[in-house]
Amino acid sequence: MGSIPASGSSDPCTTLRVEGSRIVNAAGETVVLKGAGVGGCLNMENFITGYAGHEYEHRALMAEVLGEAKAQFFFDRLIHHLFSDDDAAYFASLGLDCIRIPINHRQFMDDMDPGTIRPEGFQLVDRIVDVFAKHNLYTVLDLHTAPGGQNQDWHSDSGFSRAMFWEFKDLQDRAIQLWEALAEHYKGNPYVAGYNPLNETADPYKAANGHHGVRLVAWYERCEKAIRAIDPDHILFVDGNTYAMDSRAFPEKTLPNTVYAIHDYSMLGFPISEQYEGAERQNKTLRQQLDRKVEYMRSKNVPVWNGEFGPVYASAHNAGSEKAAATINAKRISLLRAQLKNYAADSISWSIWLYKDIGYQGMVYVDPASSYMRLIQPFVDKKQALGLDFWGVVNKQGLDALLEKLAASFAFKNCKGREQLNETLRLDAAGRL
Repeated sequence: MGSIPASGSSDPCTTLRVEGSRIVNAAGETVVLKGAGVGGCLNMENFITGYAGHEYEHRALMAEVLGEAKAQFFFDRLIHHLFSDDDAAYFASLGLDCIRIPINHRQFMDDMDPGTIRPEGFQLVDRIVDVFAKHNLYTVLDLHTAPGGQNQDWHSDSGFSRAMFWEFKDLQDRAIQLWEALAEHYKGNPYVAGYNPLNETADPYKAANGHHGVRLVAWYERCEKAIRAIDPDHILFVDGNTYAMDSRAFPEKTLPNTVYAIHDYSMLGFPISEQYEGAERQNKTLRQQLDRKVEYMRSKNVPVWNGEFGPVYASAHNAGSEKAAATINAKRISLLRAQLKNYAADSISWSIWLYKDIGYQGMVYVDPASSYMRLIQPFVDKKQALGLDFWGVVNKQGLDALLEKLAASFAFKNCKGREQLNETLRLDAAGRL
């Protein structure tokens, strides 16, 4: 079999399908998808666009301050400018061929009117799909948030630190209702490579076999049947449990026309004490981590898609100088090259996280001298100083001194009158005895 022509070529995209351990096009040619996620657009995250907390809170506060109409105008313009035809053209120029579109379920569903699918959601997704189709590139539709939250983190936009999605069937039914609507809308569209039903699932329920994710497997089976009843052709890209790192709960029989997905972040690409130096020990660890995550896929002879990976980058602003930032980033990019080498050796499709942000993890980033960055940089600096964003905080020990002082203020020996209180309680207890 041949390989697919270069991305951005004059040959039109065709509907992809799974054939054994390969993704193939209509001609039977092997396709290894290579791309990025356009996070921060249809699902905003605090470290990507600069706000604090969750997207739904950000939208609510903007509406409170600006009024509904002006707040909606702000978000409409932000989404419009975050990704455009120029971005798609640049993307194609790099030889990439697929963009992952993270979608917040609230683009389609109002929690106060859960049975209604909003047509505005399709308009937002269509714009990105169509821009990519113009450049003959694929898209993967990724449901990045589900009602109630399919994981415990900020990017599921639930506002909880608990994955409520797995505890209520009506929440699970709403996600399937949304996928039925998406399948109806995009069936037959060859520029859509497939559907990523849920991002970074985290079902904590432990099955009899000792593995977490039994409710996740049951939901995937329901969702697959619902989608296939409408759209039998598009590939499903299915994340493993525990933030797409654990596939042990998946059953013996795989789902048809399905690619199984991992997320393969390496801590060596983050601001921790050990950085990537290209050492044999580090390369061995990278390889072992990947082998563990794809063990299920290899045993079942199904394709692998690495839906998220990638380091974060330093800037002169957070590293102290241009020279320090360049030294750090050279190591992070070397790590990225080492990971890409592993994926190429195993013919693993991949989608780096992420395409664009305010300067932390994106392939491209907003100009620090832009009016947007001049407006929000003081606020971003405060978030850094207070350690407010789990993902976007460079110095995670920055608050240690302050917290130590706070903890000391609660110590018994530093609390005035504590000795008298303790003595009173001791005597009262003695009297009661």
